[in-house]
Order: sequence, then C-alpha cells, then structure tokens
Amino acid sequence: MTREEKSQVIQNLTAQLADTNTIYLADISGLDAVSTSNLRRACFKANIKLAVVKNTLLFKAMEASDKDFGELKDILKGNTSLMLSEAGNAPAKVIKEFRKKSDKPILKGAYVEEAVYVGDNQLDALVNIKSREELIGDIITLLQSPAKNVISALQSGGGKLSGILQTLSEK
Repeated sequence: MTREEKSQVIQNLTAQLADTNTIYLADISGLDAVSTSNLRRACFKANIKLAVVKNTLLFKAMEASDKDFGELKDILKGNTSLMLSEAGNAPAKVIKEFRKKSDKPILKGAYVEEAVYVGDNQLDALVNIKSREELIGDIITLLQSPAKNVISALQSGGGKLSGILQTLSEK
C-alpha cells in the first residue's frame, strides 16, 4: 500500500468516525469463512457497518478525529474489526447473539455517545443501553400517564354523577 493509499484510507476512516456516535472494536480472528459470512450478514440486517482495519491506520484516524477516544487507542493490538452503527446497543446485541454459537467475536472496546467502554466484560452493560428513540418513548409514556389518570377519573366520576342525578330525578 502506497503512502497516498494509506492517506486516503485514513481520511475515509476519519470521516466515518466523525459521522458516527457508536463505534465498536471487536476481535473476529479465528472465525472460519462461514461464520464470518454469517456475522457480516447479521451486521447487515442490524444496519451495522463491519470492516476489518489496520490498527495503525485506525490509530491515525482516531488521532485526526475531533472526538476523544481515550483508552480505545491503547487497545489497538492484534486483529481489529470496526463496527459502526446508529443505535448504541445494536452491535452489542449482534455480538451477544452470535456468541451463543461461537466464542467469537470478542469485544475489545466501544465508543457510544462520548462514553468509552473497554473490555469484553462491558458487553452486558452495552446491550442494556437504550437508544435515543427508546428513551424518548419512555419519557413520553411517563408524561402521558398522569394525564390519562386524570381523564379516566373525570370520565368515571362523570358517569357516577349522571347516575346519581338520574336516580334522583326518577324519585
């Protein structure tokens, strides 16, 4: 690979890192061709971009990026696959589901909405992260609950009141 090609790859990686708030680094070495193909298919279905990258080029792209990747730069050793997604927990769910059949991929680290997670032991915490849309839905549900209670109380109270008036008018 020439210097110009490397420079182009670094620019592309820097642009991808800038455009995405969810970045996972995983080790998929040791997977056979069929398993790798199945992982790629699962990532495609979950709207995740999966790419195997050179550590030095990814390191330089992280350096050039405006984001603070913290300890993620230090874990760029061995085989590294880059998983980019819009949803914060989608790659973690794919990894967890895929590990039911295999011991790979191993999570090296993740960058989710300015938070850095390092190590495979963080996988369960990442699976439980709610996406922005899920959080907005929860807030709307919480805000609607008191209003629904007031409306139902008024409706049931109105029925009781009209029943009492009807009974009094019949007497």
